[in-house]
Order: sequence, then C-alpha cells, then structure tokens
Amino acid sequence: MPGDGIGRVVMKEAIRVLEAAGFDADYTEGDIGWDFWCKEGNALPGRTIKLLEQHKVGLFGAITSKPKQEAAAELNPELKGKGYVYSSPIVGLRQHFNLDTCIRPCHTYKGNPLNFIRRGAEGQIEEPAIDVVIFRQNTEGLYCGVEWSHPDGIVYEALNSHPNFKKNFSHIPREEIAVSTRIFTRKATERILRAAFEHASINGYRSVTLCEKPNVIRETSGMMYKMAKDLQPEYPGVELWNTNIDAQMMWLTKNPEDYGVIVAGNMFGDIVSDGFAGLIGGLGFACSANIGEKAAVFEPTHGSAPKYARYDIPIVNPIAMIESACMMLDHLNEKVLSAKIRAAIAMVIQEGKVRTYDMMKLKGGPDVITQGAASTKEMGDAIIKKVTRDG
Repeated sequence: MPGDGIGRVVMKEAIRVLEAAGFDADYTEGDIGWDFWCKEGNALPGRTIKLLEQHKVGLFGAITSKPKQEAAAELNPELKGKGYVYSSPIVGLRQHFNLDTCIRPCHTYKGNPLNFIRRGAEGQIEEPAIDVVIFRQNTEGLYCGVEWSHPDGIVYEALNSHPNFKKNFSHIPREEIAVSTRIFTRKATERILRAAFEHASINGYRSVTLCEKPNVIRETSGMMYKMAKDLQPEYPGVELWNTNIDAQMMWLTKNPEDYGVIVAGNMFGDIVSDGFAGLIGGLGFACSANIGEKAAVFEPTHGSAPKYARYDIPIVNPIAMIESACMMLDHLNEKVLSAKIRAAIAMVIQEGKVRTYDMMKLKGGPDVITQGAASTKEMGDAIIKKVTRDG
C-alpha cells in the first residue's frame, strides 16, 4: 500500500532491498490515499480492506491528509455535497483490523551525523547510545474518534451530569463547545502492557516505563498505571518505571540512554515516539509496526511530503521505510534477512560516503543533489550493495 507523495518513492526502494536480500514474495498493490479520496470519496476503498483480510500482512508508505474543509474542497465535483467526510485511512486500518499494538523502535546508528549529542560534566561532547522501543496503544484514547461539536441532547446531559463539567462549562453556549473523549478499556490496556513487558523480558531490557499522566488524568492514566503495577510481578526481571509525559519530554535530552521499553496510550505514545525519533536522526529513521491478532501493517512514521515526490530526482531518505520492511520480516520470522538488511544499513551509515540531504543537514530542495546529497535511489543502491556483498 504505497499511498501517495513520497510513500510511493520510498516503497520502491524498500521492495528493491527486500528482493536483493533474498526475500521471495509476490506483491499485491492496494489502493489507498488522497487520489482515492478525491475520485471516490474514500481514501481506504473496501477492495483494499479485502486484500488485507486475505493476505494478513501489509507494507504501508505514506498518505496525504488535510483538514475537513480542505479535504471536502478537493473532492471531484460530482461527489461534493453528498455527505462524504474524510477520515485517515491508516486509522481506519487500525480500527477495522484492531491493530491495537503499535511498536516504534528508536536506536542510534554509529556514525549518523544526526545522532543526539550533549555536553558532559567536564564540557566534553557525549553521544549516548539510544536503544528504546515504544509500545503505543493504537486504537483507543484520544484517537478513537468519539467526538462532538456543540454537543446536544443526551450527550450534553451526560456531560453536564459530571460536577466538573457543570461547574466549569455549563454556562458556556453549547455551540462554542467541542468534546473529544479519551477512552481506555481494560482488555486493550492489558494487551499493550503485556506486549511491552514481554518484549522487555525476551530482549533483555531492564525496565518498562509507563509514560502517562496519572496524577492529573486519574481515570484513564490512573487505570493504566494500576494495571501495570499489578502486571509487573509476572516479570520479576523487568523494573516498572513511571514518568509523566511532560517530564519525559524534558528528560529525553538529559538521559535518553537510561530508557528501554516505554509504554503509553495512543496520543502520549505518539508524542514520545516522535521525541525519541528526533534523537536518532528524525523521521527518516523512524519505523513502526501496527499489529493485531489477525493482521499486521508496517509503516514509516513520516508523512507524504508531496512536494518532494514531484522532484525529477527523489531526495528523501528511504531508511525508515526499509526499517519498517525489516520489522515485517521479523513478524514473518525471517529474522536472518532482517538482520542482514539492518547490518547493511549500519555499514552504509558508518562509512558516511552516501548520505541523503537530511543526513547532511541541508534544507530539502531539488538542488541538494548538486551539493553532494545522495538521491533516494542512491541510498537504496548503497544498502543493496552491502546486502549483496557476499553473494
């Protein structure tokens, strides 16, 4: 499911690397993204859902997403005014297939000029090695889509039955109120917590950090923290740490090497994973997995950046997409191949001969190639060369 914008560009490189590594697969392309919203009023056509129901595993590139009014304005004329409402196709996939476990690893590659550095006690430059895996609950929380503008009727009555709402908001005209709910369920919360503890235990991490806000968001974050404390004794070799999301974002640049596995609800997991991604080089290195009981989708966490897709020579960094493909290989128990590809990426980065514009700290533009930046294909070629060096 390459999607649109740079999704199609980076997907092409990921497939090339997979094939060079010896992954033998037949690929079926699924329609998804902005073009299908404009032409059909649906960015996630039913035929694509059927494909994933059949094949169970998907690679996803990137999609363009715009606010409600802008999205409606770009519909084909014959579809306007017929009640079509844009919704995120990746969120739709997560909800349809209950892809409730999102995994976002963030680890530094030696030699990456974008790695986080800091000053030590004596003023020396330090470059801490970061190896963090974020487990994000993927289908509930603030992203569950249960929202209202100017709530009325039974919804308003329910809100007004809460003393804090009655005290602070009942005097405000209903048309001036918008409400987004933050829903946690015990079953989904236990699944993400257990997945985090299992990963920490199997892979030798010493801690699982719950990154929420239980001192303020007492019902949802509070429930998650209590469940984590109840679950931790089943994993005696793994410590449970508790941090508030705001403090965690401050500590990111103080002691990031201290953290192992982090677990959080949907929004806080999204925030902290992007924060850690910034320490390892940015979204060009940020991969992720969306895993459910019956299907799994693997994707880079960057957007579609459509202006870059229009360049004659693509310049974007494909490593996040290739790393996402490695996560797919792990899921399929093709771990020898995934290790081979990751080793190739590490060698290319450490050698430093081939660097995309972000790795050279250049502003993205078509002229970066003339400044020595590697194109998307050149980075793919360099990785393939290392993958096939013994064969």
